[in-house]
Amino acid sequence: MHDHRRLGRELDLFDTDRLIGAGLPYWLPDGAVVRHALEEYVREAERRAGYRHVHSPVLGKRELYEISGHWAHYGEDMFPPMELGGEQMVLRPSLCPHHAVIYRSRPHSYRELPLRMAELGGMFRAELSGVLGGLTRVRAIQLNDAHVFCTLEQVAGEAQAALELIRRAHRDLGITGARYRLSLPGPGGKYVAAPEKWRRATELLREVLDASGVAYEAAEGEAAFYGPKIDVQVADGAGRESTLSTVQVDFHQPEQFGLEYTGPDGAKHRPVMVHRAVIGSVERAVAHLIEQHGGAFPTWLAPVQLVVLPVSGAELPDAERLVARCLEAGLRAELAAPEEGSLGARIRQARLVPYQAVIGAREAADGAVALRLRDGRQVPGVAVGELVARIGAAVADRRSELWEEDDNPAAP
Repeated sequence: MHDHRRLGRELDLFDTDRLIGAGLPYWLPDGAVVRHALEEYVREAERRAGYRHVHSPVLGKRELYEISGHWAHYGEDMFPPMELGGEQMVLRPSLCPHHAVIYRSRPHSYRELPLRMAELGGMFRAELSGVLGGLTRVRAIQLNDAHVFCTLEQVAGEAQAALELIRRAHRDLGITGARYRLSLPGPGGKYVAAPEKWRRATELLREVLDASGVAYEAAEGEAAFYGPKIDVQVADGAGRESTLSTVQVDFHQPEQFGLEYTGPDGAKHRPVMVHRAVIGSVERAVAHLIEQHGGAFPTWLAPVQLVVLPVSGAELPDAERLVARCLEAGLRAELAAPEEGSLGARIRQARLVPYQAVIGAREAADGAVALRLRDGRQVPGVAVGELVARIGAAVADRRSELWEEDDNPAAP
């Protein structure tokens, strides 16, 4: 596995600058493409799963985090408050207090539950400079977060559905080698003191893991301060493990914020919050994808999906028309013109691009391309219309295979 810190900079995906600050990477154009494609994927996956998206501010009053419990149990990882107009404002360390307030802002009936609320939102962690590195440990995070407000009877089903959403995303992203952990509280005062709530939440998550059929292990001292969680763990090239995706059951914050819904009996009842992150932070997800794929991203996620290479200037107009047609079809295509170097040099430069379309005199006359695949295979004489349609279908279906086997590509 590759080191994303080195490869990400070599491929012009991201970088840092001392004037912006440690742990605050910026995204270059190709990296921004990967990030945006990942964000669009997860938003659409959530929409199909019945989530509604919201937006909330990255700041909140200190009182908000005192109510949620973050100030007492997570304060060391938060940025210090800012004095503003006699109030203390804090960069948020988590999105869940904001979502609890959004839920509380309107009355709810049991008929609305489960209510699934999602957001790709910014959050901030006051990480010490000694632990910062690349995209995996940063101070500004774009988190794929969601909270399901549901009845106690709905918790197991919602957590199970969230786990399946995570597993499907990992398949689409080509993430392998993930392992599952049931994260439990450990000794010390960092956890909310509510033994019965911890017991019920842990039982529910064990039920979900057992029903899913995945192997898992329990780990004490890894829970959130308010409840246990399922952590989906991945490892980097050095074997360092980190959490990519999570499912959590929370009885604490609904009580802290006084959340309610009207039940079928007409009385007020307390919902349960299921916290869920399909890809976790965008930064950590992209770091893992760089290392997993060595920069050779799946076609639907690649910064450039097709590069068009005219052999000489005579084929340049045909190449430009193909690029324009691909862009019109929603594909990410670029032109590698003859003045950029020899054909061989341009092919080597585009080695990580899934599809390389070479246009010589014969191809220009036939309205076709000589297609080279990233894995070294070649497909001669592909009609331009067929090429655009096939790549478009591969992107839409998020296929891992560049060219279906029954299409008989030639050996390199």
